[in-house]
Amino acid sequence: MAATLASDIEYLKSLRAVRERSQIVLGAARNGGLNNFVFDEGRMKETAEFVAGVISRDFGPDRYAEIPPHGRWEHFSIGGITRLENLVQKWQDSEVDDVEITRRLIDLFFVSVLLDAGAGDTWAFREPGGDNAYGRSEGIAVASLYMFTDGAFSSAAGGNKATVDGHALSKFTEDVFVHHFQISPQNPMVGVASRIELLKNFGKSLLSIPEIFGETGRPGLLVDFLLKDGNDEELNYEALWSILQRILLPAWPSNRPRINDQPIGDAWPLRVLQDKSGDSENPTAGIHPFHKLTQWLGYSLTVPFMKVLKLKWINIDKGTGLPEYRNGGLFVDMGVLKLKPEVLSKGLEASGQALPLFSSTGDVIVEWRALTVALLDELHKLINDVLAPQGVSLSLPQLLEAGSWKSGRELAAKYRPETRSSPILIDGDGTLF
Repeated sequence: MAATLASDIEYLKSLRAVRERSQIVLGAARNGGLNNFVFDEGRMKETAEFVAGVISRDFGPDRYAEIPPHGRWEHFSIGGITRLENLVQKWQDSEVDDVEITRRLIDLFFVSVLLDAGAGDTWAFREPGGDNAYGRSEGIAVASLYMFTDGAFSSAAGGNKATVDGHALSKFTEDVFVHHFQISPQNPMVGVASRIELLKNFGKSLLSIPEIFGETGRPGLLVDFLLKDGNDEELNYEALWSILQRILLPAWPSNRPRINDQPIGDAWPLRVLQDKSGDSENPTAGIHPFHKLTQWLGYSLTVPFMKVLKLKWINIDKGTGLPEYRNGGLFVDMGVLKLKPEVLSKGLEASGQALPLFSSTGDVIVEWRALTVALLDELHKLINDVLAPQGVSLSLPQLLEAGSWKSGRELAAKYRPETRSSPILIDGDGTLF
């Protein structure tokens, strides 16, 4: 039994489990067996056409191949400023070699993505020397970039400050974060304390794996490890995934679920799975894993290897769609998913506003996230059918970048222009999504 439980826990950490369990929930949706939502599959065709239209608007008729995988890189260019490209060019002009440039980008992407959970509807970062202020993911990207180049994540004395190491992260303070992110009563951010805790735990985790991250716990040394593990042309995404789970599972907040005293990360009880499994003895049977922030990080980390080192990735298709409020909001705003009346009523009562509010780890949001993963796979097929006459076939990470996430954001701006919020409000600590 112990060996079986250990195997089941490992399964929950896998990308395969994310996709397979979401399909179980989709099956329940098709049979009217959900606890919180009603599924209107007839709305999927219109949703696919809408998203395909957004993609074609921005990349048609002949730029589809330029669509990058969904990742952090693009966020640094908010406002039409190629900040990351400019930084890379600066390093190249200083004769920094491509491997070290990739290390530095991996350093940056780790901290930037781990800080990139929902910031709330009001926070924004005003870029030094300019008049523009940026909120949400792009604002966090730009703020983290300035922190990085200022040396806020490095304990190195002198020389290049644009690095990250476990010693600096493990001693990270809220004062430093608040200063660099321009947080104030007039510019509040959701989940500040949780983000600080996550960075500090991440620093300790880096230091605990010197065989990969060295004695200083530098995230960028992942580059050397993967280059040694791969070949001259391609890297294995599953190898990257294994490392990310090893380093991040111990770093997540202590209130995350544990089974047999082992952390299982972004994985939560879901009633529809518990009902379907019929196995009350196995504590893993009713758990739905997502690992959203780890997946977002994984997709993001692939990009510097491709852009700078010109390497390809195999098995990246094992990754899933990302279960967060932009992708999930797309399906709600398009009418594919609708809260059941009694659930909606409770959510409105909890928020006291025009939009319903639910706990980020409660059954409503977990069911919504599970459906989002499965429906993104369905949307991927439908959109490639729409684009096939043009000879276009997108990968799932490309769909996430150019289609679903962007469409969800545009619908939020259309229907809720004052806040651009999700159609369902989420009460969380700022470390999930």
